[in-house]
Amino acid sequence: MDSIPNTDNYMIAGFIVSFVVMGVYLLSMYVRSRNLKRDLETYEALDTEKK
Repeated sequence: MDSIPNTDNYMIAGFIVSFVVMGVYLLSMYVRSRNLKRDLETYEALDTEKK
């Protein structure tokens, strides 16, 4: 009778990869949000200069 293979290491590696990918995605969203706020401030400053 065959024994069940131990795949705990693959499960842990999968969780680590998943959390790293989610972390990179969240970091990317934070950087994009910060850049959008900076762009908005720049456009608002340009708009007030023209008035």
